[in-house]
Amino acid sequence: MKYDRFVLNYLTIYLIKKILIITILFSIFNTNAQTKNEIKENQLERKNEIKLNAYFTALGLFEMTYERSLNRKSSLGITGLYTFNKKYDEDTNFLISPFYRRYFGKKYASGFFTEGFATIGSVDGKQLTDINGNLTLNEGPDVIDLSLGLSLGYKWTTKTGITFEAIFGMGRNLFNDDKTDHNIINRHAVSIGYRF
Repeated sequence: MKYDRFVLNYLTIYLIKKILIITILFSIFNTNAQTKNEIKENQLERKNEIKLNAYFTALGLFEMTYERSLNRKSSLGITGLYTFNKKYDEDTNFLISPFYRRYFGKKYASGFFTEGFATIGSVDGKQLTDINGNLTLNEGPDVIDLSLGLSLGYKWTTKTGITFEAIFGMGRNLFNDDKTDHNIINRHAVSIGYRF
């Protein structure tokens, strides 16, 4: 009888130890897996991004963009464009465009988006005028103007933080339409970037 009680107590203690060891090991592995998943999610949810418009660079223009995510669905940013080769775009000198974006994708600040932007820029003062059926080219000084516009686009994001983006939009100059024929602002880009 004492022997049976001893064996029963020994087995109970043995089982409790095994259950505790298994529980502790399971907790350690589960915590480690959660930490790795959180690190991956945090890497994808980095807030800063810098991009280069590869399409414009190939055409002799330099356009760089900085974007800051406010949350998973919206961001603010600024784009700067400078024409260093007039061969492909002889009309634009420079553009600076702050913007606000609203994302509709499932991933953090990715997928389909809409954008509202404002542009302060310098274009040439060329104007074609029709005088009695004769077209005349008038070249005035460069014109600086403010424009407002809307864009649509799509952004792909990799797990390593590399981003690809395509965007198209249009805006209109607000103040100096009468001084140039270039009163529509086209916003288009095929960009590659890095989120950090």
